[in-house]
Amino acid sequence: MATIGLSAALEQFHPNELLEHCKLAERHGFQGVMAADHFQPWVPAQGHNAYVYSWMGALGAVTGHSFGPGVTCPTFRVHPSVIAHAAATLGAMYPGRFWLGLGSGEALNENVVGGEWPEPLERFEMLQEAVEIIQRLFSGKDVRFRGKYFKMNKVRMWTLPERPVPIYIAATGPQTLKWAGRACDGLITPGASHEKLRGILDNFAAGAREAGKDPATMPKLLQLHVSWAETYEEALQSALTEWPNGGMNFPKQDVRSPDDFAAMAKLVRPENFKGRVLISPDLEEHRAHLQGFLDLGFDAIYVHNVGRNQEQWIKVYGEQVLPRLG
Repeated sequence: MATIGLSAALEQFHPNELLEHCKLAERHGFQGVMAADHFQPWVPAQGHNAYVYSWMGALGAVTGHSFGPGVTCPTFRVHPSVIAHAAATLGAMYPGRFWLGLGSGEALNENVVGGEWPEPLERFEMLQEAVEIIQRLFSGKDVRFRGKYFKMNKVRMWTLPERPVPIYIAATGPQTLKWAGRACDGLITPGASHEKLRGILDNFAAGAREAGKDPATMPKLLQLHVSWAETYEEALQSALTEWPNGGMNFPKQDVRSPDDFAAMAKLVRPENFKGRVLISPDLEEHRAHLQGFLDLGFDAIYVHNVGRNQEQWIKVYGEQVLPRLG
């Protein structure tokens, strides 16, 4: 059965405040959390950058549903063995609840360590190596690795959950999607047009079938940004002020600074959010928006309301949107 969870924007809220949002969301019918792994906010107005793995340790203790990062890049800031270490610990502490979302990264978060920022194909190759390291460490066996991009001396993971933590890959491109279907356990992708999402699901399914897997049994997670308020004007202002990056219809992986994003945000107009962020006070429009994605075949949708009115939005969604989804 499909579920609706909370997309927790650690780049936008203080970590303690965000824990309260997640507890409130669970009380109002949301199931699970997708937590942003950001070293910097998109724009300075968002104002935060709490470390997602510290925060998820606390999240698991105060909520009862599944959770994971959406998403961690295991190739630049941190060696993949360290991500495996963190993930295995959370998996052991919260059995069956933690999943590991991985992706190829964005310069905004990863280039803080300096050095060259590679082209997309090289970042994809690095992700493939990193996933292999993580999966092998999840086996609990001694592992030594010598790859094109990463090296690791012989080591094993001693604290492990009974079952390996599932790995979900964030992807939109055909090559990455097919590899994710073959090599990993599930998919994460952002909201887009139904036509584009059908293609994404088809490519993921094709990769899964190549590996002899049934794509129907593999989790498919959607991250969705909306802006709800009591009036359209309030909802629009929240989007323009708090989440202008949602109106930037171009690849953002190479932009390195919140200040650069803030400069670009001056060019964002209300029409730029169309098809990317639903801006509406109409709760029936929100319900139909979510239902359309569920009907495409997504197993879980993690929703982020971009405004500061989190408590009000959580309560009204819990009362008037979630119960009416099929």
